[in-house]
Amino acid sequence: MTRNLFLDVFLILLTGIMASPLVGIGQPLVFAHNDYEKPQPLANALAARADFIEADVFLRNGQLVLAHTPAEADTAKRTLEATYLTPLGTLFTQYNGRVSPDRRYAPTLMIDVKDKADEVLPILRTLIEKQIIVFSRHSSAQAVRVVVSGNRPRVENYLDFPLYLFFDGRPSELYDDETVKRVALISDNFRSYARWDGNGEISDEDKAKLKRIIKRAHEAGCPIRFWNAPDTPNAWKQLRKLGVDVINTDHVTECVEAVR
Repeated sequence: MTRNLFLDVFLILLTGIMASPLVGIGQPLVFAHNDYEKPQPLANALAARADFIEADVFLRNGQLVLAHTPAEADTAKRTLEATYLTPLGTLFTQYNGRVSPDRRYAPTLMIDVKDKADEVLPILRTLIEKQIIVFSRHSSAQAVRVVVSGNRPRVENYLDFPLYLFFDGRPSELYDDETVKRVALISDNFRSYARWDGNGEISDEDKAKLKRIIKRAHEAGCPIRFWNAPDTPNAWKQLRKLGVDVINTDHVTECVEAVR
């Protein structure tokens, strides 16, 4: 390979990297926080083209139920399968290998495990494998990606799980070159780094702390999300300017309109 050809290839690769959302460039992704609590779970998030759709699950009587606390789980009626997995499978069939008429749209389903991972994940795997083509991008390019958050297995065990399962990482965790491929994003509590209430500009002190964590995630090749952050148009704008890749919100439609 001549020197000029090597330089040309390098520039092409560099351009591709700079265009990637994993390094904080381009429009941010939108995360539908606690979607199952909304008036029309799944439907509104899909209509808004949310990139991540979150469902909290507990294990009750052999089923994965949707709830935020153990007390709520004890009386929960809705299940992950009926509210998310089955409808997504129906849409996948309806739209011939995707869950939306938009050919570019392929959302991620974030499963926030509230009970013990070693009890929940075997049941989750059984449910997914009932319609594996819907949830494995190795089977279909437009499949719904599944990411496990909350109570997750140990990092060193990620590679023991099927390739259709990804995981929600943390800034404090270390990943080798193979394990990081199973980390869909890095998430952390905004309040661990900043006291900003969403009004005006973020203070220089808070910016410095947030930038360090954002840089750490990007150096690992992962997008980053903060939960418990201010959830207003000004906050979305400020977080985007900092390089936050995934905006956590309870106002999905408004957020999508603001950042895209």
